[in-house]
Amino acid sequence: MKWNDEQLKAMLARMEIQQLNEMQLKTLEVSSEQNAFALLSPTGTGKTLAFLLPLLHRLDEKKNGIQALVLAPSRELALQIEDVFRRMGTGFKVNVFYGGHSMRVEKSNLIDPPSVLIGTPGRLADHMRKEHLGLSSIHTIIFDEFDKSLEFGFQKEMEEITSQLDNIQYQYLTSATESDTLPEFLPFPAPHVINFLDGTERPKLKIKAVQTDNEEDDKLDMLFHTLCRLGNEPTLVFCNHKAAVERISQRLWGRGIIHETFHGNLDQQQRERSLVKYRNGSLNILIATDLAARGLDIPEIKHVIHYQIPYDEKTFTHRNGRTARMHAEGTVYFIMAEKDYFPEYLKEDPEIIPFEEAADLPSKPKWVTIFIGGGKKDKINKIDIVGLFCKKGGLEKNELGLIEVKDFYAYAAVKRHKSKNLIKKLDGQRLKKKKVRIQLAY
Repeated sequence: MKWNDEQLKAMLARMEIQQLNEMQLKTLEVSSEQNAFALLSPTGTGKTLAFLLPLLHRLDEKKNGIQALVLAPSRELALQIEDVFRRMGTGFKVNVFYGGHSMRVEKSNLIDPPSVLIGTPGRLADHMRKEHLGLSSIHTIIFDEFDKSLEFGFQKEMEEITSQLDNIQYQYLTSATESDTLPEFLPFPAPHVINFLDGTERPKLKIKAVQTDNEEDDKLDMLFHTLCRLGNEPTLVFCNHKAAVERISQRLWGRGIIHETFHGNLDQQQRERSLVKYRNGSLNILIATDLAARGLDIPEIKHVIHYQIPYDEKTFTHRNGRTARMHAEGTVYFIMAEKDYFPEYLKEDPEIIPFEEAADLPSKPKWVTIFIGGGKKDKINKIDIVGLFCKKGGLEKNELGLIEVKDFYAYAAVKRHKSKNLIKKLDGQRLKKKKVRIQLAY
């Protein structure tokens, strides 16, 4: 599909983007000259749009079958890529495949195959083994956050996938870090490199450490009081292990801290719900493993807290990349017990903040998230939900926040003080001829 400047402007307007940044323009330029490129750029700089725009040039509306395969290391990133592609309004069908939900539904979507298929390597390899995918029409393969897929142990699946693709003409890779070598299984093992890692303005980060010289002070107690002092500003707390996330979460709930968790042992809907709440302002604190360190569609974060010190500099960098994105400012904290020591990879000593107890809990978020028991597969869209909530529910427009519609359900943010009465009015109402359940999203 070839598009002109006016069509590009219209597309960006739909996405509420004023203009492409330097990295995206450079990627477009290189893609017109090279069949394969590796795009290196920090988290939050717009890599998804950067590789989808040249992909759009390669798609042919007259051809049937899957034309492009996009591999992403996590379900959340795969869904995010799908969302960006849909918002571009290209007219091409797109589907996303990932573990944790029905393979039968995915297989039925292939009756009328999409032009673009996005998925995690494990699920796409499963479909290939079962011979569900028509492979001969695929001419483009994209590896988003390529090094993260390798880190998650997907090399075998990626090698299996690429070995079955005989007609690849184009290959795009993206990453937020630079690798010394690339695996030999890539169709184009020596792609042209577009490197915006060194040329990007460094984030305006303040690095601090909450430290105590008292052996009696508990790290969880230090974290609790730090969160209280930060108030209701968006904060992401990182741990090295899933068990630590759950242990900390239980203690914080017991002390009245409103938050959610995010790690690999949660099912897809739980992980999705946590991110939805974080995006729409229903919660301001997310406690997570490094699964949340990159590639997720979450808003600007004011504070990143390293409850457990990351093992290496690369992980430290990716965690910090969730704040101070795109020239904004942010603060990074270490929670340091008396016997802890700072990692060698720190370029400078953090500012030490003596541990002090805080008096008040963070205030409750102004928004809550409402679950709606119907979604895209029921032909329900955002406009339908706005109509139901405002006309029958009596909400003013400023009392209704971010709405996200999934395949079989949807979420909407509403002002906290309006939620109870809204649910009472709307639970069981019909939406697009379907009687839907409306309740708080727990």
